[in-house]
Amino acid sequence: MNFVENIKWRGMLHDVIPETEEHLLQSQRTGYIGFDPSSNSLQLGNLASIMLLLHFQLAGHKPIALVGGATGMIGDPSGKSEERNLLSIDELVYNQECIKKQLSKFLDFESGNNSAEIVNNYDWFKEFSFLEFLRNVGKHITVNYMMAKDSVKNRLETGMSYTEFTYQLLQGYDFYHLNKEKACTLQMGGADQWGNITTGVEFVRRLSGGNSVYALTCPLILKEDGTKFGKSEKGNVWLDPEKTSPYKFYQFWINCSDEGSKQYIRKFTLKSKDEIEALEEEHAKTPHLRILQKAIADELTIRVHDKDALINAINASEILFSDSTSEKLKTLGERTLLEIFEGVPTGNIAKTQLEEGLAIIDLLVLSGASPSKGEAKRLITQGGLKINKDKCVNLEEIINSEHLLQNKFILIQKGKKNYHLVNIA
Repeated sequence: MNFVENIKWRGMLHDVIPETEEHLLQSQRTGYIGFDPSSNSLQLGNLASIMLLLHFQLAGHKPIALVGGATGMIGDPSGKSEERNLLSIDELVYNQECIKKQLSKFLDFESGNNSAEIVNNYDWFKEFSFLEFLRNVGKHITVNYMMAKDSVKNRLETGMSYTEFTYQLLQGYDFYHLNKEKACTLQMGGADQWGNITTGVEFVRRLSGGNSVYALTCPLILKEDGTKFGKSEKGNVWLDPEKTSPYKFYQFWINCSDEGSKQYIRKFTLKSKDEIEALEEEHAKTPHLRILQKAIADELTIRVHDKDALINAINASEILFSDSTSEKLKTLGERTLLEIFEGVPTGNIAKTQLEEGLAIIDLLVLSGASPSKGEAKRLITQGGLKINKDKCVNLEEIINSEHLLQNKFILIQKGKKNYHLVNIA
């Protein structure tokens, strides 16, 4: 498979050094992408880079994921308007281990000659003295060259510390080290990394006496409003289920626009060109079925989480829009339940009031779901009330602890879409 040709039609090629494609066609190559361990989870903004490595490996090449233990102690200034907070070594080590687990869901670390590999640049920087760095690294790149980079120019007005200014030298040395020790000839990354990456290309050329190395970048993944996904940005989507639940992860893809989905299905799934074009044709005929969105959501939820997480997310999604029963509702965990009904009106009832049973009409009034007993009676007699998704038509029904969801909630539904969540404490 031609790696560059493949990512081109997927819309995943932004910048590329001339002759990169020819270089990759000659034989198996080794390429790398760096990941910032400033958080214990990767996020949606990293997904394009992860998929680059995956396609690179599927094309028969060897991918290296560099988790930047050393560069993570400084923080990449690219695309940032202010200095990042510095993390301790213990925090960085923990974050690195978490990132390794997430990458293993995409890359194959046991595939023979082109097995994926993870490296940490702290391993070769930890013994580097400051004087050695100045003498062996700093002297090879001019200040003029460094100042010309967008990551520097864009920060001149707000200010940049010397620490961040040297970041591109560290990343440049990474490429040299991997070229020397692992015959790595390609560095990839997001479009905002082009300046740092080309510094690495120049650094290898100067330090190795003229070795030819190559580079390419993919477009940044942007939100629907055109802003960037990032660890410090609001509304971010994480790959860690503790930060973004499988339900919310699934819902993000389901709720994408048609235009966004046409891009995402190419960039984030392994579906072939024929498969994607067939799905697009089917989607165009029945856009209300959200065929593209579901195809993306299904594949990515399984890959990032697992098949059980997908099934649970689908079941949770259907609860709002189908004739579910209390049995299905009881299968939801507390977190998912609260996420589904986030923003609906709530009320509070003391748990002691349920111990001997509470009349359904009293429950509606005391929880604030109904303004009066008369209104509550009308709701029931007209067949418009459901308790935990089960229809309630008995004015004398008694609600007790057996009705509780997760031992602390009761869901009241008035009509088709009017929900009220009661907290029992």
